[in-house]
This record gives sequence, C-alpha cells and structure tokens, in this order.
Amino acid sequence: MSERIATVTRDTKETQITVTVNLDGEGKLVCETGVPFLDHMLDQVARHGLIDLEIKAVGDLHIDDHHTVEDLGITLGQAFDQAIGDKRGIYRYGHAYVPLDEALSRVVVDFSGRPGLFMDVEFTRASIGRLDTQLFWEFFQGFVNHAKVTLHIDNLKGFNAHHQAETIFKAFGRALRMAAAEDPRMAGQMPSTKGSL
Repeated sequence: MSERIATVTRDTKETQITVTVNLDGEGKLVCETGVPFLDHMLDQVARHGLIDLEIKAVGDLHIDDHHTVEDLGITLGQAFDQAIGDKRGIYRYGHAYVPLDEALSRVVVDFSGRPGLFMDVEFTRASIGRLDTQLFWEFFQGFVNHAKVTLHIDNLKGFNAHHQAETIFKAFGRALRMAAAEDPRMAGQMPSTKGSL
C-alpha cells in the first residue's frame, strides 16, 4: 500500500486546529489541545491503534471545551478520510473489547463511506477533571461525519468514569487499527460488493 499520511487544518473563529495522521505509524502522539484529559485519551488512540498523531489545537477554552473537542473530532475525521484513500485492500471492519478494572467497552467500526454514530454510554459522572463527559459524543459525532465511518460504541459496564472513557478510547484505537489494516487476501480489491465505498 502507498503511504497513508494526511494533514488537515481547520481554521474558524472558534478554533485553529492542525492534525497529521499516519495510519501505519508506531503509536506516537505529539499533542497540544489545551484539554488535558482529551490529550490523555488521544494518546490511547495512538498507542493502541499504532497510529502516529500530531495535533495542534488552539480554541476558545475561555468559553468552554466544546468547540475544541468537537472541531478536533471533525479535523481528525477529515485526516482519516484522506489517509485511508479509496479503501482498496483494507479489512474495512474492526472491533475491540477493552477492559480496565471494573469497566468494559466494545467499539465496532466500518469504513463504509456512510457516517453513523451509535453510542450507548452512561457515564457515572458529569465530568472527568474539567472535561464534560457529554463532549465525548460531540467528538465522535464529528469524527464519523467526516471520516465517513459507521461507529458503534458500547460501555458494557463500569462505575469509574475515567475507566469508562479510557476503555472506549483504547477500544476505538484497536478497532481503527484492525479496520484500516491491509488484508493480504483482499490484495487491492474493494471490500464491497458494490465496487466502491
């Protein structure tokens, strides 16, 4: 497969974000978002997805974290869409179950070309640190809309909100890694009976 790297910049009155993604990386993260817990979660995606991420985000954090988190999901999704290319020869589907102590989450992804987020998570706290847990939905919604993937996220159990979030993002990274991987049996073919995704 050719090099699967993309850089996308989003510049609005609310945020200025640049994301570089290497789908065939080593799990390295260089990240400055101004939202520390989000940085921690993106580190999980990079490490467990073996995806190199370089992220620089400046947002209107004096208002709250909403615009930065949502716009980062959008920009990351755009970068994934560019990096994955026409999807020939990939597995297309990926899934992962990830535990962390009492918490367990399942994430399933399909590089379908059709955006869809189905997220069943009841966080046990309204915030983790200063990050509003409602913003995780905004992040993933932005991602699926612009990566053009179908994404199912289910937190199956857990009472510690930090653990709930961490299992979700680790599983997200693992599912992306599986779905984006080269399938030697597919050998440049489109993983769809329609002939395109």
